[in-house]
Amino acid sequence: MKKNTGRRSTRPEKVKSEFDQRILNIRRVVRVVTGGRRFSFSVAIVIGNHKGSVGVGTGKGLDTALAIDKALKNAKKNVIKVNLVKGNSIAHEISLKYSSARIVIRPAEGRGLIAGSAIRDIFELAGISDVSAKIHSPSKNKLNIARATILALAQLKPSKVSMTKAVEAAPAAPVAVAKPVAAPAKPEVKPAAPVKPVAPKTK
Repeated sequence: MKKNTGRRSTRPEKVKSEFDQRILNIRRVVRVVTGGRRFSFSVAIVIGNHKGSVGVGTGKGLDTALAIDKALKNAKKNVIKVNLVKGNSIAHEISLKYSSARIVIRPAEGRGLIAGSAIRDIFELAGISDVSAKIHSPSKNKLNIARATILALAQLKPSKVSMTKAVEAAPAAPVAVAKPVAAPAKPEVKPAAPVKPVAPKTK
């Protein structure tokens, strides 16, 4: 019979993070030092809460676990809040170039998510579902594409759509019609009175 010692586990309970994460890239880095070569790992990661918050981070370490942990902490420092509109879309089209990566993002309400590479991972973790994006560059660097996407999302202006709708809905102000101004009356010119001849004085 197993005895109950009454001991409690000293291991801390894992707290579920508010962010989901996806690894974009893992690279092994070789550094030549005195006495040989030193290996390390570089990790790029994206995190998001599916409610408009998303961030990208990088980290380096002697093993992948340490590199992922550093990248996760770095991504949490770089989290931005994306301004979404109705239907989990964006307010307007935006294009941006970062390093060798150039992207164009357009709203696509009702068409679903049309994107690939690192852009799709960022949109899914940010909760954006009605948008299309294209990469107009030969760059295959996922980190540069991810950073370009984050910078583009950070520049979105939600007030652009709302202001446009407000202008269209507002009634036109009445235009005041100026009353015709009467021309000034010309002064009446009277004819000069005839001059009477003066008779010469007699001595």
